[in-house]
Amino acid sequence: MTTYGTIPASTLPSANLEYLSRAKERIKDGLGARRPWKLMFNIHSLNCPRTFSEAISRFRANLAYFRMNYAIIVLLILFLSLLWHPISLIVLIIMMALWLFLYFLRDEPLAIFNRTIDDRVVLVVLGVSTFVFLLLTDATGNILVSVMIGAVVVLVHASLRRTDDLYDEESTGLVSGPSSSS
Repeated sequence: MTTYGTIPASTLPSANLEYLSRAKERIKDGLGARRPWKLMFNIHSLNCPRTFSEAISRFRANLAYFRMNYAIIVLLILFLSLLWHPISLIVLIIMMALWLFLYFLRDEPLAIFNRTIDDRVVLVVLGVSTFVFLLLTDATGNILVSVMIGAVVVLVHASLRRTDDLYDEESTGLVSGPSSSS
């Protein structure tokens, strides 16, 4: 029996669907580390630290606890700043897609011409190329200012937010930090 002109249905589509479902699960797992926004912006948990060392301790604890939320905030500020620079926005979206497929969503090591590429090399090449391509779009000042604004927002929030009500699911206890009940 000949099967000229037929395309085997079991090879390509199932592999693509499996890859896409794995990518979807990884994105969900990564976003699963995000803490509830209600907890992050609880108005009753904001007050000024009494000492500089308490502010540093709060900053470290909150940065570790809300790191995914803070990353989303900084990326949102960067994205909003690039709305007036559409070419930079397009470059950022393309580079983010490359980051997803070449770094975050890979199960196996990257191989080019039958040579395995180390993850650190991929990380450096993607980081440098993202930086260079964004610099080539003439929005350097805008990008630096938006990242600095994001860093200041994170610094202020992480220093002002008390840590006595942060619950760590992994160790099933409270996050260590100074407890200030005022």
